[in-house]
Amino acid sequence: MSGHSKWATIKHKKGALDAKRGQMFTKLIKEISIAARMGGSDPESNPRLRTAVLKAKAANMPKDNIDRAIKKGAGELEGVSYEELTYEAYAPGGGALLIEVLTENKNRAAAEIRNILTRAGSNLAVSNSVARLFSRKGVLSYDGEKYSEDKIMEAALEAGADDVQNEGGELVVYTDPASFESVLDAMNAGGYETDGAEISMVPESYVSPSKEDAGKVQKLIDKLEESDDVQNVYHNVEIPEDLEE
Repeated sequence: MSGHSKWATIKHKKGALDAKRGQMFTKLIKEISIAARMGGSDPESNPRLRTAVLKAKAANMPKDNIDRAIKKGAGELEGVSYEELTYEAYAPGGGALLIEVLTENKNRAAAEIRNILTRAGSNLAVSNSVARLFSRKGVLSYDGEKYSEDKIMEAALEAGADDVQNEGGELVVYTDPASFESVLDAMNAGGYETDGAEISMVPESYVSPSKEDAGKVQKLIDKLEESDDVQNVYHNVEIPEDLEE
């Protein structure tokens, strides 16, 4: 969620996260469904589906919900057909936003996102002007109070990770997307329990706006994430910890 670990932020917001569990499950179901539709219902031969299922299991989604979502996506059960869209935008204070959408009504989604951005004093960007500032990477996060940085670094690099960073007390492991699952499996086998693991869009660098603008960005992100059509919001803004909490 910021220059500090996304999962450190989530810990601060655990009460709010619990309250939004239903909405989170809805978004995970959509991701599983579209992955199954595009690549088939077998996670072993469909890397995107495999990653979506891992993410759902990490969120404690019941197995029945996962299986139903796969069957709907693969056409074995009646379900909704979703479209994938990505919007690029500039945030207050000059930050960049990547907004990933899964929707059954792209006109509704476009209107809602434009409305949210306009109300926040933000605006859409020219195609690829924002996307080029991010790289797709596997990201695994571990509790720095539970595990030593040296142990995580040794295990992760031996498993094929690219880098390990201490971000606000969270030990964050970065991988190439192609090696994400093998690194995660190796870390799990080593007894290291993640706070979160996903393939994400990671900014090449961060911007540090004024505290006032950072507050506006945080409110904008919260508003976007409340939309049922918005699947993920990525940004390159350093959000002060007191705002996150």
